[in-house]
Amino acid sequence: MKKPDSRFNISNEAELRSLHADTHPLATRKCLPQLDRHCRDFIARSPFLCLSTQHADGSADVSPRGDPPGFVQVLDDNTLAIPDRPGNNRLDSLSNILSNPSVALLFMVPGFEDALRVNGDASLNRDPELLERMSVKGRTPTLAVIVEIHEAFLHCAKALRRSRLWKPESQQERTELTSMVGMILEQASGKPVDPGDLPTAERDLEDEYRKTMY
Repeated sequence: MKKPDSRFNISNEAELRSLHADTHPLATRKCLPQLDRHCRDFIARSPFLCLSTQHADGSADVSPRGDPPGFVQVLDDNTLAIPDRPGNNRLDSLSNILSNPSVALLFMVPGFEDALRVNGDASLNRDPELLERMSVKGRTPTLAVIVEIHEAFLHCAKALRRSRLWKPESQQERTELTSMVGMILEQASGKPVDPGDLPTAERDLEDEYRKTMY
């Protein structure tokens, strides 16, 4: 597919804004410097968020985080605590936070077409009392991501309505695509994977899930 002509690149904010209507006043006024009761209620229902971080060198990352609804603790109207669960140990998000504390969060609730956005500065904390409160089935997180909130606001439903994300008829059969472990093995080796090797690799992945989740 042909790449776009760079002569049409947008190079400054004035040019960008000339292509769009003025910001609706509500879009500006809805931004809060801290959580209110509606934000708290949304977070209490949310089992999933995306955590966006950026390294001091400018490289960016976004990481999904999920647990039972309410897994993110609201310490006060200006502070959130997110448990860090076992993953692949790349530590991309955590390393970025040590380099650049600015983070952005996107909270989602299954069935809700709107979302909650939170921006702020993050730090990493190992307070034993806090971590114990975040235990699930006897599994205590190694650390928590503490977010000092600078801005919180609700995001409208347009993106999720366009994507029909929660509509049952939009669900796709996972078997129509190569399994994740199959894709990763091929990407890591640079060559097609023997289909006969996949069942064992997929069982090993499921076993790892069982051992490391709860």
